[in-house]
Parts: sequence; C-alpha cells; structure tokens
Amino acid sequence: MAAMSAHERGGRRPVHVLTLVDQLGTGGAEALAAALSTGLDRRRFTSSVCVSRTPVPEATVYGRREQEARLGAAGVPILMLSRKGPRDLAAWWPLVKHIRSARVDVLHAHMFGSSVWGTLLGALCRVPVVIAHDHGWSYEPDRLHMLIDRQLLARGSDVIVAVSRENRRQMLEVEHIPPDKALFVANGCPSVGASTGADVRAELGLDPGTPTVGTVCVLRREKALEVLIQAAAILREQIPGVRVLVAGEGPERPRLEALIGDLGLQDTMTLLGQRSDVADVLGALDVAVCCSDWEGSPLALMEYMETERPIVATRVGGIPDIIDDGVHGLLVAPRDPQALASAIGELLADPARGAQMGARARERRQREFTMAAMVKRFEDLYLRLLHARGARLDVDGEVVGPEPGPDGAKPAVDPASIRPSRPAPAAPIATPWSPETETRADSPTAPG
Repeated sequence: MAAMSAHERGGRRPVHVLTLVDQLGTGGAEALAAALSTGLDRRRFTSSVCVSRTPVPEATVYGRREQEARLGAAGVPILMLSRKGPRDLAAWWPLVKHIRSARVDVLHAHMFGSSVWGTLLGALCRVPVVIAHDHGWSYEPDRLHMLIDRQLLARGSDVIVAVSRENRRQMLEVEHIPPDKALFVANGCPSVGASTGADVRAELGLDPGTPTVGTVCVLRREKALEVLIQAAAILREQIPGVRVLVAGEGPERPRLEALIGDLGLQDTMTLLGQRSDVADVLGALDVAVCCSDWEGSPLALMEYMETERPIVATRVGGIPDIIDDGVHGLLVAPRDPQALASAIGELLADPARGAQMGARARERRQREFTMAAMVKRFEDLYLRLLHARGARLDVDGEVVGPEPGPDGAKPAVDPASIRPSRPAPAAPIATPWSPETETRADSPTAPG
C-alpha cells in the first residue's frame, strides 16, 4: 500500500531531519552523514542536506559527485550555500529560510565547524532538537576549541555524539562536558560494494604472488602516512618485492611523494590517487593498514573488515572499539615504523592466521557495524530527543503536534501532551551505546 500523504493522515507529517556538513566528498564523516540522510525510514522521516562551504581541492570530484548522486537518487534535497569563510554571514540566510519553511524538527550537524554554526542557527530558528556530532579529531590542547565545546555546544545542543568510547572519555575528562550531554553512538558503514572484477594487480604489473600491503584514506596529516612509508623502507629489506599501495587523494600528496623519492621507494610505494573501485583495490591487498595518529571510528577500517582483509592498525581513538588485538587484526602503537613493519610482516608470513582474523572481522562487521544498525540507533535517538522536548509523536514516530508558531518558537514542554512511540527512557538520553548494551532497557536503542 502506498504511503499516505500528510493530508490523508489528518495533518501528521514525518519528522524532518536536516543534516549540516561543511563539504561532501572529503572523507568518512561526510560519507557517513550522506548515508545516514538517505538511510532514514521514509515512512517516519524526511531528510534534507545543507552543504555550507565552497568545495575545496581535497573534496574530490568523484567523491562529491557520488554523494550528490546518491542523495539525489534517494530524493534528498541538497542546499548548497558556497560559504567562503567564517565572516560570510549572509551566506547562511538561505538555510535560515529553509529551516523555517520546511519545519525542521532535528538539526544534525557533523564535525566541529558545522556543529558550531548548527548550534547557533538552531537556537536562532528555534529548531526543537539540535545534535552536534563529533567525528573524533585530535584532542591536542586547544583552549578555544575546548571552551566552545563546553560553553556553546554542550549548552546549546541537545547532545554531543561521540563516535568512540575514547572520544567520549576525552569529552568528559579533558573538555569537562557534562556526562548527560555526551553520548557514544558507534558508527556503521555503507557497504564497500561488489567488485567490478577488475584485476588491480594486473593493472599495476604485479604478479599474483607479490606481497602487497595497502591503505585507503584521504591524504591528510592525521593519517600519518609518512610512518607507512618509513615502514615500507624496513619491509623492503626484509621481504624482497613487497609493494605498498595508497588509494586516496588529499593535501599531503606532495609531501608524501617527496619522502618516497628521498627514501628511494619509487619501486615499492605507489600512490594510486582517488579510486572508485575500492572493493577491487582491497581485493588486491594481502594486508590492509590504518596507521593514523588519531581516529574516531574509521569507516575504511570497516571496509577492510567487510572484505576480510588481514588488518594492522594503530591503537588510537576508537580503533580498539572495533578491532580486538589478535582477534580481528593486530594493533600497534602510533608513530612506530618498526612496530608497524613487524606486524605487517607477521601477517604476510602467516596467511592462514591473517585469513582467520579477516573472517572474524567480517563477522563482527556484519553483526555490529552495518549502516542499517547505525541508522536505527539514530532514528531512535531523534525520537527520544523530540519526546524529551515535548513533541507529540504517533505510534510511527510522526509529528502530530504541538507545532512551532509563526515566529518559529519552540512549544513549551507539556508532559501531558506527549504521545511517545516507545516508553519514556528510564535513564538519561546520553547513556553510552556499545554492542554489549544494545538491547538493555536503558539503551538509546532498546526495543519498545
């Protein structure tokens, strides 16, 4: 049966979720935001996306167009602002008009800059629920950043989402965010997709038996790819003919090319640039690597898991939430080329052990880190936060009132008017999520 229109439902309408990002096509956070927007249940939610900044070089044409195409195919409208900088305040006016005319219920902002602007605009436009989503960048001492997180985001948003337990711990202990405002919600990841059948090894002139190591990432400083290059120099001496591939593009490319040249690794290291055939690239690897200085909850790692690649990763950020050392892969300290090379060599020398780890990693990925699981967690969170704000929701989660007035003001919370789609939470909304607690009664994803 076709879904009824708002008129046929007697004025009911789906919950409108607006996603705010700086860019499309620049990395995992942006890909996740776009995938979440397209994955929401269309019977209960409607989506729109605002991209606030003029595209930058690292927003690859392929990545940007791919995300735009997916949003368009899902019927998700995109508002492009082409904001040129923090002082370009007039560029926000189309978004203000959209929030008011489209009756946005939830403003979900991703990453620090968008979270700052989303919190300010959410207050200006009286959006019922504002979510600031921290994707786990560096927690280097930055007093201004911490002050903004604590005084603006923690006070002005309904919740700050952390993508790892470590991320949330730092929010509480380093930034002193109130515990009831910091919520750990584990990432999911869109499927890497099916292989096209292309032989990447043949394309690169590699024999089937050539030991091949690689990584897929945006070439940014925090990815610490110079450590992988240094590890490649060590591996070359230990494993004749080893090849190391890097798929991705970004601002660090000139510096990495120079280092490869300085170490004489032109025949060992290959920068592939941006690739649309990630499944084929991963299929060519004997070992997949993540050598970052810091990570939130890296989607590339989940892609490695999906394709059953033996994994070596640094023990930073949210990576230990995803990979148990010795079970799903090997974890090493960051900034240690010798340890990285040793772990890679260990898996290259024992393919059977690597295959077992890859199989266990794939099983965990399918059980805990699918996009569908993440979408469900956020759908429930949106409804719980709206419930806490006093929105009346029917059994399907649709908004039935009270509606904002002509001035866009938030309605006062009236507990008597609440018609939740599930029982009221027995614990604070910001109960940390983890795979082990997903079905607890006090979990944000507890079934109703």
